[in-house]
Amino acid sequence: MKNKMLFLSLFIFLLLAPASLPSIATAETEQQKPQFSVDSGKVLELVESNFDAAISAFDYILVDFYAPWCGHCKRLAPQLDKAARILADLKQPISIAKIDADKYKRVGSKYGIDGYPTLKIFMHGVPTEYYGPRKADLLVRFLKKFVAPDVAILNSDSAISEFVEAAGTSFPIFIGFGLNESAISHFAVKYKKRAWFSVAKDFSDKTMEFYDFDKVPALVARHPNYDEQSIFYGPFEEKFIEDYIKQSLLPLALPITEDTLRLLKDDERKIILTILEDETDERSKGFVKLLKAAASANRDFVFVFVGFKQWQEFAGSFEVSKKTKLPKMVVWDGDEEYFSVVGSDSIEDEDQGSQITRFIQGYKDGNIIQKRISSGSFMGFINSMIGVGTVTIIVFGVAVVMMIQSLKEEPLTVGTRAEGDYPSSSTSQPEARQPLRSGEKQDKED
Repeated sequence: MKNKMLFLSLFIFLLLAPASLPSIATAETEQQKPQFSVDSGKVLELVESNFDAAISAFDYILVDFYAPWCGHCKRLAPQLDKAARILADLKQPISIAKIDADKYKRVGSKYGIDGYPTLKIFMHGVPTEYYGPRKADLLVRFLKKFVAPDVAILNSDSAISEFVEAAGTSFPIFIGFGLNESAISHFAVKYKKRAWFSVAKDFSDKTMEFYDFDKVPALVARHPNYDEQSIFYGPFEEKFIEDYIKQSLLPLALPITEDTLRLLKDDERKIILTILEDETDERSKGFVKLLKAAASANRDFVFVFVGFKQWQEFAGSFEVSKKTKLPKMVVWDGDEEYFSVVGSDSIEDEDQGSQITRFIQGYKDGNIIQKRISSGSFMGFINSMIGVGTVTIIVFGVAVVMMIQSLKEEPLTVGTRAEGDYPSSSTSQPEARQPLRSGEKQDKED
């Protein structure tokens, strides 16, 4: 009898178990599944095991890849804490998270982290490097760009003003007056990370006067940070619209900083570089106005300038020293090669506008001497921008070997990060740019 009861109990258990096991497994899975919430307004601390789950959990999440020993990371942390509280309250919230990429090296390697801190914005799981400001209020304004509509529809003068004010100064702004949204919607998606796009459906004569256009349709490009504006009246065919947008993503004359160098790598045009003595003095400012005029007439080039006083290392890469007569102009390919124009080694004080014109024409006519960047340390920086790490890996390896040989008696701990300096910011005021500790990125103030 006991055997029959035991058999019957076992039979009932086996009959009911398949139905109950899935619910148990589901409960365990739900319990183990990482839970993330943006409502708290706190910076999430991620580890390797939950990183992918966190990226999948949010439509928009900014990740700080940091190292505990990094001074710049420590200064950035309170700014991210402050921004996280504001971003959590947006209509389309943005989360902020951080991960110790020095500890969790596989995660860092997967996303190409070669310096600290590195910020990446993940939009629906797709990462994009963040090069914007790092102060909390400016960071919030910058990140709002990523969750904004591709094309804003503006139906009044006040809507136009509010849109421009909300856009801030970090990106160029395109406004299509009397332009159909479909004419720029494709490009608004393509260049969303680099500019604001809008179309104005209704506006007054006062607005036309303010934006300095006299007929419609007109596509206006504004660079608030550089107080520049240009107007495109067509033809509004796809090729011509995109050419205008691409050429208008940068100002007419771009000051060179560590950050603006990264903007150049996305532009396929040759770069006309002018090296000035001091970009803050009145004579240099006057010369920059002449460069802008030349740039307006030669949109197939990118015009940039830098002061020798502001960045000697950069200028020195183009054979410029304290004894060099400035201004000096060269044509740069954005990589290791540049060209000087025969008879235009430097610009004299008289009739500088004509000299700029002759320089450009001399280059077009092929009256050039091809040269190579002379500064190895600067090329390490350029290589890090374009994703070439071989040179710095070799240099790092040689340095480690030399250190071990010179310090054989002492125990030595060597990190595994192979990349060199990789500064990620610019200084808003033209001051001397200083070299950084290897692997540590520079704080961005605005």
